[in-house]
Amino acid sequence: MAEQQSRSLISEPDSLSSRSLNRSLRIFEKERRKKEEDPFVVAISYFRDVKAGTPILGNDELGKNLALVEKVAFNTGLPPEAIAVMLEFAMSLRMGSGPCVRVLKCLIPNSVVPQHAVLRAVVLLTIGKLPISTQVLFLKWILTMFDMIDAKDELRAIYGIIFSLVTEENLCPYVCHLLYLLTRKENVQVYRVRKLLELQSKLGRQPFLLHLLSLYKVFCPELVKLHVFSSLQIEFKNHNSPWKSALMAVQKRNGSQVACSSLPFTLANKSNVRKRKHIHLQFPAVNSVMNRDASCNNKLVPLQQINSFSELLKNLHRIELPAQMGSLLTSGVALHYLYCVQSESALLRLNFWLGFALQEDFLFCSDGKGFQESEEAVEFLDKLLSAQHFLQESFASTEVFLYKFLTVWDGSLFRPQIFSLLSQIPVIPSSKIKEILLQPLAQLFFTSSVVFKCEVIECLNSMLSSWLIWHMVNVREDELDITLSSHSTINMSLSGFMDSVLELIQFVGHISSVGLQFESSSTLLLRFILDFYETVCDTYLKFGLPLIVMPPPGVFYQALFSIDPVSVDHLAFIMFRYKENLTAAKTQEKAPENAFHISRQTFHEFNHYLQVLVNCLWNSKLIHPKTGLQLREELLAETKIPDYRRSFDLVHHPAFLSYAVDFHQRCWPEKELDLGCIKTFQFWSWYLQYLYSQGYDGLQRIVPLS
Repeated sequence: MAEQQSRSLISEPDSLSSRSLNRSLRIFEKERRKKEEDPFVVAISYFRDVKAGTPILGNDELGKNLALVEKVAFNTGLPPEAIAVMLEFAMSLRMGSGPCVRVLKCLIPNSVVPQHAVLRAVVLLTIGKLPISTQVLFLKWILTMFDMIDAKDELRAIYGIIFSLVTEENLCPYVCHLLYLLTRKENVQVYRVRKLLELQSKLGRQPFLLHLLSLYKVFCPELVKLHVFSSLQIEFKNHNSPWKSALMAVQKRNGSQVACSSLPFTLANKSNVRKRKHIHLQFPAVNSVMNRDASCNNKLVPLQQINSFSELLKNLHRIELPAQMGSLLTSGVALHYLYCVQSESALLRLNFWLGFALQEDFLFCSDGKGFQESEEAVEFLDKLLSAQHFLQESFASTEVFLYKFLTVWDGSLFRPQIFSLLSQIPVIPSSKIKEILLQPLAQLFFTSSVVFKCEVIECLNSMLSSWLIWHMVNVREDELDITLSSHSTINMSLSGFMDSVLELIQFVGHISSVGLQFESSSTLLLRFILDFYETVCDTYLKFGLPLIVMPPPGVFYQALFSIDPVSVDHLAFIMFRYKENLTAAKTQEKAPENAFHISRQTFHEFNHYLQVLVNCLWNSKLIHPKTGLQLREELLAETKIPDYRRSFDLVHHPAFLSYAVDFHQRCWPEKELDLGCIKTFQFWSWYLQYLYSQGYDGLQRIVPLS
């Protein structure tokens, strides 16, 4: 009895386990059958397995399955496998062209679009059996879902097949848009440029053709000579209206974001034309061209994932540039990349974007009322200046913009930014510098206030300094040939560089002489002019340029006879530096390997100026035959000055008269004022020391020369 109970206790757990296992098997089988009988799965299987030639009329099964697919698509979106099946069904025309439009309109993905499905659909498109309206609808669908395609490498591999579709007039706008998204530098070929130009001659200057050609010009400017007018509205139309609202609704339900197009110039709203004025003044965000999975497959590192300079160095030759090159100007890492790699294609793309933005928003105004200074525009120019200062080089598009802007500039709009940009431009060939830079500046200079004149001189001084520093750093010692830019293939000979520098210095000398007359020998203007010539006088010793240019008489004599003692002292210091540079150049000329020569005329001018300076300030011989200053005795008599020869020595000079009076009162406090007694030997030496103690180092340096 006990044995039977024991057996029953042992067998009872086994039976319970068996029943539980059978129940699990039944549940699994039920779920499997339920899944197999899922109406959506059945519907997708129908479109995958349907035979070619199956009739449409009276086909209730087709209508039921298609309605179910549409319901799922507009509610939660289609998975990638369903997208592939439905797209292949529509493009293969297995049931004719009737259901194609309806199927294409419900292709709303819930995650990504498989590239292989799009690739097969494009191949089927080229067969040409689809109606034109259906082909257009399919291309619109690709453009809408482009950012959701999981990879683009295979699509770029059939770039030539897609390009062959541009000859179809109805498809051309959409094909150009798709080509723009797929184009890389290697895709730009001569025969493709010719084909687009042929289409342009046939269809006219269509925006979609110009936009694609402009991109070709970015990658290969030597192949595309077309000039794109910035005032022309160049953009691709927004082709996503049949799907965008449904796609946004689906992704909102799924908790994801709608993929945004990466087109640089597409405008979402054209109703308010006035808003277009500032649209390019916003720097885009640093976004990758490809998605993250594609970047990993190609072993590229998107630039936005680089957070430090050390990471940049590790991945320097695997960097994937952003979709919009304007974003590089706001990223410190991106600027480091440009400085280190010096990528020609990156700079071409950046210059194209920057040139378009500058011309659209500063040269061309859509409302026709002229551009008004705004915080947004000032911030844009400040960021541009910061980027150029970091790179220590001006962008080519900035230079072109400045040359055009100067012709229409009123001298007040963005004045600090424009002068700062001008001071950064590289050397301009002497054959062009007058026309594109100096003449527009001269017109503004002569018609503006003294403050503006000072800013022009300061700008040109900074420009000259940057040119001389650039020459000092980049000149090749083995050959007298220098490169205009680190990213440029244009070279300039040393003689050509010297011609440009000479042209600039002579221009400043001319406008300075005339400007001082216009402004009644303004002390403020004179100080800026002397600052400029302080740079000029050291071109040889400080910058290594074998060029020495003396100031014109209109500057020298204005400074010598100035009522400002600082200006007179500054002139003396400049003459001292001229002496040092000429002495060094004269010594170097005697070397057998010397390849330059300072003109005798320069030495003659210096000797003349130095003689006038010393005779005037120290020797009291203002009007002397050897000084070159000749006035008739009758004219001098009319001045009724007893001893006119001493009128501009360091005692009687208007700039130092107050010092002479103060010195006289200190030496002879009770004696009647007689400045002539200061000229006696002992007191003259004390007076000079007194002047030097006031900080006039220029005078102190020039005295030993006398």
